[in-house]
Amino acid sequence: MQLYKNKKFDVIVIGSGPGGATVAKELSSRGKVFLILEKGGDNPINGTILQAIEMAMVPGKSLLFTDQLLALVRAITVGGSSIIYYATAVDPPFEMLDSYGINIRSEVEEIKRELPIAPLKDSLVGPAAMRIMESAQKLGYNWKKLPKMVYQENCRKECDKCTMGCPYNAKWTARDFLKLACSENAILVPKADVKKVIVEKNQAIGVIVSIKGKEYEARSDLTVLSAGGIGTPVILRSSGIRNAGNDYFFDPLIIANGFVGDIADGREFPMATGINMKQDGYMMTDLLWPSWIYWLFTMEVLRFDCVLPYKRRLSIMIKIKDELGGRITDKGGVRKKLCHGDRNKLLHGYEQAKEILKNAGATNIFKTWYTATHPGGTAKIGDIVDSNLKTKIDNLYVCDCSVIPEPWGLPPTLTLVALGKRLAKHISEK
Repeated sequence: MQLYKNKKFDVIVIGSGPGGATVAKELSSRGKVFLILEKGGDNPINGTILQAIEMAMVPGKSLLFTDQLLALVRAITVGGSSIIYYATAVDPPFEMLDSYGINIRSEVEEIKRELPIAPLKDSLVGPAAMRIMESAQKLGYNWKKLPKMVYQENCRKECDKCTMGCPYNAKWTARDFLKLACSENAILVPKADVKKVIVEKNQAIGVIVSIKGKEYEARSDLTVLSAGGIGTPVILRSSGIRNAGNDYFFDPLIIANGFVGDIADGREFPMATGINMKQDGYMMTDLLWPSWIYWLFTMEVLRFDCVLPYKRRLSIMIKIKDELGGRITDKGGVRKKLCHGDRNKLLHGYEQAKEILKNAGATNIFKTWYTATHPGGTAKIGDIVDSNLKTKIDNLYVCDCSVIPEPWGLPPTLTLVALGKRLAKHISEK
């Protein structure tokens, strides 16, 4: 059955995260007619626990587990994981991308003029983040406020809704670009599960998509796959590119927690401050999760004595650049083990975090179990796609975290938006 009967699109974008949304926004303004297919729903973001669970904590769907019970979290919704991210705008790995023939410096400068990228003003940095930063600086760390993609006039003090989706439109998310695309020449279809790309004579001519249990075909001149580090390799494999999804990274992390007597709220903007320990292979930031998420991770490591004093906590995230390995299964399962070196990096970072917490006056310090975010490298540049993000199938491109060729260990959003801009220029020229 044909989706939008007898209608052929210039471009189909599969997925609506930062990469796909940017391509759609850039090309729709150039007159291209778009169809955007998103597996998740498009309900307005209300910042509630129930909505957060629906988007990002459904086991086997958005919440995946490795054999070591390491939890990998992603958001399945319109806008992708940008809905639950902390809006950190770290510069891309320019030198790494240069080595693969990709220069996105001009695109990054465009984005910095277009979006509200700046550190949070002091009044929006919470007392826990400020205490951690001051303690780290006294110990000689170059700990500072991190650049954020935030409309700060909309941001609120003593608010912990970033993780659950900001209902105040303070964070930039991919939904902002999708609105612009849909005001031009794009049609967004939520709850559309793309099964495969239709390929004839080595050319992508459309997709097969399941909507409310029925399968449809949608035809296009060109397809951009932006279903994320997990979803993209699954679709690539079903479309004939069987070597996708191997040797990937997923940015493992742990949280060091301690308690002080003169902080009593527990709600503030996460990852407001931090440091990239580049030589050691990890970054450290403040990170206060909402209380219910903190309770889950506390009980997971049997620290029931630390549940009630949650308002007095100081928390530091240690997130590492992990080694490539493992594979994504054909059904989207994650198979990967933390190697000895990755465990050592996490423990080394934990010791430094403990030092900072103790210097800040914290006691009763403990760490959480392993978690992971930002899965990538499952459709690497130089392996699955070329320097223009094109696969071996003509008219089929990829633009999401799966194309990042090497582990990086830092928030990827700015990089993905820049890659989306670059791809849109390439497609326009083509």
